[in-house]
Order: sequence, then C-alpha cells, then structure tokens
Amino acid sequence: MKRYILTGAPGAGKTTILRQLQDQGVDVVDEAATAVITREQAEGDAEPWTRAAFIEKVVDLQRQRQMQSTASDATLQIYDRSPICTHALSTYLGRPVPEKLSAEIGRITRERVYEQQVFFIRNIGFCEPTAARRISFQESLAFERIHEQSYRQFGFDLIDVPAGDPATRVAMITDVLSRLASEAVSPARSSGRSRMKPPPAL
Repeated sequence: MKRYILTGAPGAGKTTILRQLQDQGVDVVDEAATAVITREQAEGDAEPWTRAAFIEKVVDLQRQRQMQSTASDATLQIYDRSPICTHALSTYLGRPVPEKLSAEIGRITRERVYEQQVFFIRNIGFCEPTAARRISFQESLAFERIHEQSYRQFGFDLIDVPAGDPATRVAMITDVLSRLASEAVSPARSSGRSRMKPPPAL
C-alpha cells in the first residue's frame, strides 16, 4: 500500500480537497489533532492544546489510525497530516518534542510508512477561525513555514499545491498520483525509491 501525506497551512482548504478525493474513491485517513481537540472540547476542555499531554494524545491517535489502515484492501491512501505535522505543532507551541513523538517519527522513517513525496497545500490568503482552529492568518503563515521546515528536516520532498479552486487543486493531485504510479512501474524505478521532483505545473 502506498500512503501519501497531505499537509499545509491551517485553513488552506485541506479538508475540502480530501473530501473531493474521497468522493472519487480515494481512501482518506482523517486528521488526528482535530479529532483530539473535538473530543476534548466535547468533554469540557475548551483549549486542549494547552495541556501537556495533548501532543502525545495526537501521536497515539495517528499511530492507531495508521496501524488500523493496514487492514484495508486499498492500494493507495491519503493521510490528512502525519507525525511530522505533530512535530511542527510541538515546535510551534514552543514545547520540547516528547519522547513518544520522536519514537514514532523514528518508526515511520525507518519503516518508510509514508511515501517520500508530500502534497503541501499552500495558504489561500486568509484563515477562517473555527472552534478547533483559533489562529490568525499571520500565525497560520508562521505555522506553514514550520511545517515546511519539519518535512524537509526529515527528508521528505514537498509537492506544492498552490492556491486555487478546489477542483483544480484536486486535479493537480490526481495527476501527480498518476505520474507517480507510472514511474513506480517503470524500469528506472525498479531498483529502489527515487526522489521525484514536482512537475512544473505545481
């Protein structure tokens, strides 16, 4: 199974893109941090991200969802964020990276759980606040930069998906996925993992 990560700036339109990909039959694994926040808020904690255990709860749910995905018969999955995003979140919040997160990043890197190419959804010029996303646009830009740094730090290749209408962005992603699939079966790729550069259109 090939697992691709879709990440980027808060409020950049990831969810809309993922729902459209899902409508096309792509197996999508939803974001863990939002699920943890929603669950904790429902239990009366208005700002769970301020708690010391928040990062570890996100890591636990990410690992659980990824491990459960191995039972799927899908050949391709798209993940809404990953433990690398959780690393960026920990950095953004100014907290030391928990041992549990470091261990999980070590595991996914060592086992090559996710494909090296990561779809990076760029900001759309504003950030709409929600109950789970209380962040200004300027703060979202800082968060975007930290995400980019974290992914590059751990050796992932970013495929930029620039601002645009959702249908165009989805078409770009599906086109790249098709190209990656074609490359995977070509003789040039048969001997190992190569570093694909994003097509000029992205």
